[in-house]
Amino acid sequence: MPEVVLAVDIGGTKTAAALADRSDVLLRTEVAATPAADGPAAVVATVAALAERLLPAGATFAGVGIGTAGVVNAATGTIVSATDTFADWPGTPLAALVRTALGSRLRPAAPVAVQNDVDAHAAGEYRHGAAAGAASALVVAVGTGVGAGLILDGRPARGAHHVAGEIAHVPTPGAEHLRCPCGRRGHLEAIGSGLGLHRHYLSLGGDPGLRDARAVAAAATAEDRLALRALEDSAAAVGRALAGAAALLDPERVVVTGGVPNIGEPWWGPMRAAYRAEAIDALQSTPILPGALGDDAPLRGAAASAWRTP
Repeated sequence: MPEVVLAVDIGGTKTAAALADRSDVLLRTEVAATPAADGPAAVVATVAALAERLLPAGATFAGVGIGTAGVVNAATGTIVSATDTFADWPGTPLAALVRTALGSRLRPAAPVAVQNDVDAHAAGEYRHGAAAGAASALVVAVGTGVGAGLILDGRPARGAHHVAGEIAHVPTPGAEHLRCPCGRRGHLEAIGSGLGLHRHYLSLGGDPGLRDARAVAAAATAEDRLALRALEDSAAAVGRALAGAAALLDPERVVVTGGVPNIGEPWWGPMRAAYRAEAIDALQSTPILPGALGDDAPLRGAAASAWRTP
């Protein structure tokens, strides 16, 4: 068997793990529900169980790369902060716990690299996807929430407080009436995420029978005028935030991925129009591209971190 690392993507509802070779190619993947409410020990036990299902008897991992929900100190592999979805997650020494849980299945002195899940997603798109070949990229994931990872001069930007690129909490015109999960009003995630889109639709007087963003998007496609307005407002908020981020960071490429952009042109059209309306002339030509790797992106980015950690 060739040398492999364990790549892990820990999300609020599911944990995916894969064997990856030196080119970050995923050889085999396993998925399990994330026991987020049961605390760190249960989450780590899930990672260890997936590792056992993946690795043949007698084989060992050359390293581990983990992308996880929460703010992460990548230098220590420790969770700095997280939402209430994960019980007791802040302060968890995740790298150390995973190393102990894997035991002899991990080679001595093999790296265990931990980073935020969207940073892992950005690394995957940067090395193998829509941002490949660029010197810098902003990768934004728009799903249930909003997250972003930032690559500058070929390296991930973490920031002094481990939140570089956190576009979710950029104050965004059009979101003032909505409360962000962080507790403040008017942030991008409050309107631009899937949850935000749905809440905005309801704030406009929309039908409570449409239970989520997917239902609102379907109604918009069927020419429900209120649903279409909510979708366009939500997408435009993302476009405005991207214009602001581009002015500050000047990335060579912007990559937008996640479940909400999968709505298609009814979302991409108003998002790009809002970007063009706000971006200065020098940034009009900045490519804004859909992600190329889908759910594989964070796993491939996590694998890259395992192979490339000194």
